[in-house]
Amino acid sequence: MSKIPMTGDGFTRLEEELKQLKTVERPAVIRAIAEAREHGDLSENAEYTAARERQSFIEGRVIELEDKISRAEIIDVSKLTGKQVKFGATVTLIDEDTEEKTVYQIVGEDEADIKSRRLSISAPLARALINKTVGESVEVTTPGGSKSYEIAKVQFK
Repeated sequence: MSKIPMTGDGFTRLEEELKQLKTVERPAVIRAIAEAREHGDLSENAEYTAARERQSFIEGRVIELEDKISRAEIIDVSKLTGKQVKFGATVTLIDEDTEEKTVYQIVGEDEADIKSRRLSISAPLARALINKTVGESVEVTTPGGSKSYEIAKVQFK
């Protein structure tokens, strides 16, 4: 069974989601199913069908989260140092065409959120950055074409 790398924050979010599903969502959907059953004929009961579908989703997600939590390898980013890009690094990049600066943190797949500038370790840009150092350039093929970035700064925070 392979370990899943993640930051402490990412692990905490998964645990919170699992707790929410088990303590709030699951009991609510059970009540919704019970109420829908009281309405009679289940074959034509849209509320019952929707509640059962929601229950199926919740149970599937609970299993998925329990598996990920059990295989989590929590990496304490604050204890990492160096100038080389690795998991957990916060990297400042300069677009070599536009000179625009962007900052990304390289995180686990379940923590990735591009709006929050959290880049999945499996994303093409993250894979290109791994093991590179400040001053190096990387070229990444994107849907919009090829892009080149210079690594301006590597931090672990």
